[in-house]
Amino acid sequence: MKPPLLLIGQGSNDDADSAEFGRFVHRLRCRLDQRAADVSGGYLERATPRLSESVASLVARGHHRLVALPLSLSRVGEDWPAALEAEARRHPTLMYDYGRPLGPDPRVLALLAERLKDAATEMPRLRPLEAVGGRYRQLRAVDTPPDHQLGHVEPGETAVVLVGEGSTDPAANAEIHRVSRLFWETHAYDFMTVETAFVSVTPPGVPGGLERCRRLGAKRVIVVPYLLFAGGVLERVWAQALAYGAGHPDLDIRCAEVIGDCDTLADVVIDRYEEALQLA
Repeated sequence: MKPPLLLIGQGSNDDADSAEFGRFVHRLRCRLDQRAADVSGGYLERATPRLSESVASLVARGHHRLVALPLSLSRVGEDWPAALEAEARRHPTLMYDYGRPLGPDPRVLALLAERLKDAATEMPRLRPLEAVGGRYRQLRAVDTPPDHQLGHVEPGETAVVLVGEGSTDPAANAEIHRVSRLFWETHAYDFMTVETAFVSVTPPGVPGGLERCRRLGAKRVIVVPYLLFAGGVLERVWAQALAYGAGHPDLDIRCAEVIGDCDTLADVVIDRYEEALQLA
C-alpha cells in the first residue's frame, strides 16, 4: 500500500472555503482509492481539522510515512515546513516526503483560461451586490446601462486583472506578477493586457488594477481571481470590483469564478504526489 497523501490547507474562518476544501479532499480520496492510497487533509490554523489532528489520525491507523503537499498556488512564503517539523517531533517514528506546491502549473493556467472564457462569453456584467445571510447576490442596477448599450467589445478592447491574495513577503507578491505574465502569454494573448492586483496587504488593490486598465483604454475588464476555492476572499474581490464599478458605469466589469474543486485540479495534485514518491 502506498503512503497516504496529506493535503495541507492554510485555513480560514470561512465555512464556504472549508466546505470546498473538504469536497476536494473527498474527490482525491475517491481517485487515489484505486491506487491503494489514503488521503487526509488538515489546516495550519483557524479551521478544522487541524493539521495535528489529521497527522495523529493517520499515525493511529498505522501509517509511519506520509506524502505532505501544501494545497497552495504559491511557491514561496509558506509556513507549512515548520508545522511539519513540529509534527515530526511529536511523532518521532513518522517520516515525510514533500510534494511541490501547485504553482502556475500549465493545467492551472488552463483552468484560469476556462474561467476567463466563461466570464467573457456567458456571465452578465458585474451588478451591485446585496448582502443576504452573510453572502452576496448580484442584482441589476437601475442606473447601470444594459449590456446591449455598451456595444460589441473586441478582445483587444478587453483587459484582465489577475487578483492574488497579497502577502507581506515580496517574493510571494512577485510570484503573482510572474503568473500574470505567464497567463497573458500562454492563454490571454488576444486581450489588451493582464494586470496584477491583490485583495489586501500590498498594492495595487483591485480598484487600482481596474483603474490602470481603464486608463489604458479598456472598454471591458474581467477580474480573474487567482484563488483555489470560493469564500470570503472571493467576496472581497467582488466587493472591491463593485465599489470601483459604481463610479465608472461605462466600464463593463466582470468577475470570473475561482479555480474550484474539479478533476483537472485533482490531476495536478496526484501528479505532485507521484512525483514525491519517485523522488523519495
